[in-house]
Amino acid sequence: MKSNLSPAASPIGQKKNAKNFFMQYAIYLVLFCIIIVIVALDPSFLSMRNITNILQQAATKLVIALGAAGILVLGGTDLSSGKAVGMAGIICASLLQDPSYSLRIYSNMPQLSLIVPFLIAAACCVIFGVAHSYLVSTLRIAPFIASLGMQMVIYGSMSLYFEGVNNSSPIGGLDPRYTSVAQGSFYLGTLRVPYIVLYAIVIAVLFWVLWNRTRLGRNMFAVGGNREAAIVSGVNVRVVTLLIYVIAGLAYAFAGFLDAGRTGSATNNLGEGYELDAIAACVVGGISMRGGIGKISGVVTGVLIFQVISYGLVYMNVNSYVQYIIKGLIIIFAIAVDTQKYIKRR
Repeated sequence: MKSNLSPAASPIGQKKNAKNFFMQYAIYLVLFCIIIVIVALDPSFLSMRNITNILQQAATKLVIALGAAGILVLGGTDLSSGKAVGMAGIICASLLQDPSYSLRIYSNMPQLSLIVPFLIAAACCVIFGVAHSYLVSTLRIAPFIASLGMQMVIYGSMSLYFEGVNNSSPIGGLDPRYTSVAQGSFYLGTLRVPYIVLYAIVIAVLFWVLWNRTRLGRNMFAVGGNREAAIVSGVNVRVVTLLIYVIAGLAYAFAGFLDAGRTGSATNNLGEGYELDAIAACVVGGISMRGGIGKISGVVTGVLIFQVISYGLVYMNVNSYVQYIIKGLIIIFAIAVDTQKYIKRR
């Protein structure tokens, strides 16, 4: 007698669907449980002040993650993003100090427009981005090794500049015009909305358009999904790789500009660990480490989830070393889930 049950409705099909659902959303379920635990231990965590602080801190992380996400979609990785952010922050801070500040580095330099230091920082990040793409696409160096090398080169370069211009002392006394751009806010009723959150939203929209409505976006996914097939289809892999790395460099520069202004100072430790947070947020948000898969909405979700957990751990005074362990386990778990998805697709 023929069964009326469809494959999906059969016990085996239901079990398979449940497993697929778990594999798809496992990381979200685990992280959601962590957030529930944090809230249960301290209900005041969900105050409007904390939510605003979380969004403000997540804004620069989102800009960095969006830049790094494009490289991940290409099938690469970028461990230099945090150092690039720090380099941009140091350049902008050193050139945008208050003219009345007694320890101003360039004391005889006229007051600059805000855009000039940003363009200088962006040019430096783009130069390193071009070099990075050359290592990966032309010399065919493994992306992990290339990014590790670029991380060291960028850190050494920015540290030499930092030591040379300010004797390795923190750069402070920033121009109020600069800090107001990154620290300012406006009110929607009683809700305080930081400007920096609006900048991040605009950047996210621009990246969404780039990924989903342009030829470059389509080619990026094609290269990440199957490089050889993309070449056969006429995609210029080197140009696509170059442009994605340049765009990432611009994102890092903007994040560095904002982060130095938000904190009000800069050292060569600015951006420390940001690259791991960005990669973790991308993987949590569904960007495949294998390339070719990802959504902007996933990156946004991943950044917010990861920032809520990070802020929650600090808010609860969890030991900083324990925080490293928890973040490391989250990264390992997220990549493990992504790997299982890849194996299943094969």
